[in-house]
Amino acid sequence: MKCNVLIVDDSPVLRNAIHKVTRLAGVPDDRIFTAGNGKEALAVLDATWIDLVLLDINMPVMDGEEFTREVRKNPTLADLKIVVVSTEANDERLKRLRDLGVVETLRKPFQPEDLCHLISKLLGVSPSCAS
Repeated sequence: MKCNVLIVDDSPVLRNAIHKVTRLAGVPDDRIFTAGNGKEALAVLDATWIDLVLLDINMPVMDGEEFTREVRKNPTLADLKIVVVSTEANDERLKRLRDLGVVETLRKPFQPEDLCHLISKLLGVSPSCAS
């Protein structure tokens, strides 16, 4: 698979878990990038083409909503697929993110198979997920 995925989460444990699920979805290790906040994620986007972002909302330095606003200002990134993976329960905030072009939201804690199938669907590949 030639798709690059960026995982943005301030929790190293969750970044690791999402990384493992992303591998199960068929993305090789060398095509999975990570960042601990939105500012770090913007630096990754400056250096590497990314096809899919798996984004937490509540992070220090730059949160997921700020990150999404910054991304959408860049015409080159206008079609970047962003999936929110967060504990966020505020419907108004989630609506703002959808209005900014977030394609899906997945609530933490999530079932690994659900995330795996979602990644596979968005990247258009056959997953290795358990059903």
